[in-house]
Amino acid sequence: MKRPKDYSSVMARRGEIMRRSVGIDYGSFATGRLAFDYEGMMEETGYTLDEVKKIQKGSNVGDTPLLELKNLTALARRISEPGRGARIFVKDEANNPARSFKDRRASLSVHRALEKGYPGVVAATSGNYGSAVASQAARENLPCIIVQEVFDSRGFEQPEIAEKGRACEAYGAEVLQLSVGPELFYVFLLVLEETGFFNASLYTPFSIAGIETLGVEIVEQAREMAGRPPDAIVSTHAGGGLTTGTARGVLKAGSPETMIIGASVNLEGLHMASDRDFNRKSFTTGHTGFGIPFAVQPDRSDVPRNAARVLRYLDRYVTVTQGSVFYMTEALAQLEGLERGPAGNTSLAAAFSLARTMGEDGVIVVNETEYTGAGKHPYAQIDFARKMGVEVFRGDPSMERPGESIVIPLEPGQVAAAEVDLDRLRGSYIKNACKSLGEDRVISEVDLDFLCEDARLDRGRALELLAAEGVRFSALG
Repeated sequence: MKRPKDYSSVMARRGEIMRRSVGIDYGSFATGRLAFDYEGMMEETGYTLDEVKKIQKGSNVGDTPLLELKNLTALARRISEPGRGARIFVKDEANNPARSFKDRRASLSVHRALEKGYPGVVAATSGNYGSAVASQAARENLPCIIVQEVFDSRGFEQPEIAEKGRACEAYGAEVLQLSVGPELFYVFLLVLEETGFFNASLYTPFSIAGIETLGVEIVEQAREMAGRPPDAIVSTHAGGGLTTGTARGVLKAGSPETMIIGASVNLEGLHMASDRDFNRKSFTTGHTGFGIPFAVQPDRSDVPRNAARVLRYLDRYVTVTQGSVFYMTEALAQLEGLERGPAGNTSLAAAFSLARTMGEDGVIVVNETEYTGAGKHPYAQIDFARKMGVEVFRGDPSMERPGESIVIPLEPGQVAAAEVDLDRLRGSYIKNACKSLGEDRVISEVDLDFLCEDARLDRGRALELLAAEGVRFSALG
């Protein structure tokens, strides 16, 4: 019997579709009204760290070099106070087959699809992950469909997204290109249901476990090159997978003292689902339009329980401006001879600023680079921004207004990371978590423990935030 394909009917079946397409019964991990067994869900992959390494080695993924950026370090020291300016390193993930860290998460997802006999893989993404999934699927002769959000209502396509779609097609994937709006998830669900393909989501345990090797490699390579683990790792933060996986890998490598710092491009005031705002940004990932919503409401993803949960792991969260990232992209190319794409250079811009506050004996690592191409290049992005009515000029980047202007620094000392209040984000997380309680606003001990762990809150602060939401705690459950 044919099932109805209208929007409401498909959305009503999304839980069923997701269970079949991932092979995980997310409901089995529920332990309370809000709580679930996060580590139990992560163990659902069934792969040890050594097994993940073996899978990735067989796919030519991982073991990328850690590079010391000696010229950028020297520049940071030259414009810092005496004795300041940590050594800056970068993990060159552009050496992976599809030239970004997302090959790590794609390798494990494609392996799982093959292992379980799925006839193909599907991913909903406008970013590097699509090309990573397409690349890994091509190696295994596995059919692949990528669903992209590309156009605004006028038919304009963001050049970086168009570049990524081209890459997916180069690997032989079928690419479905849509306009901005709620139809992306609807079409994605329809494709999963009609094909029976594996959901190679960015947010499954397989995806996050695939990134853990990145954190392990960074710690091991830093110990070898610098004689110590990193003092800090700066991770571009969007949906949270990179930061979560890296942090988990760092812990597995035995370096709990390493600070995990998230970095996003500041796009405050722009709404990612807005037709008008969609093309008034020059960064399609690694920005606050994804970074903040996914931090405070992680389960807004395309699976029932998101395995990327950054508030568990973030020690600090900072933002940088669009113009500063363009500036550091040029600096990396001209001072280090490395032409790399915008996502990794977001965390590089933050790391350059943060290095100036650390001692010269410090070690700060940027955990990724990505490839660049015609649509990703700063010149293409700046030209497109001007076509969209955004003013671009040199000056003080603190004057930048997202969607209205891009201000490229006049000198390196103007590249500055701005602190985000993590306590405020934790408050928003609690507020969002409580929305599902309805009128019966009572939670149990297991729920309270989960919220404290998921948001890294002490018990007293969690109870304060819950009380502000009218939620009571019952020790009796």
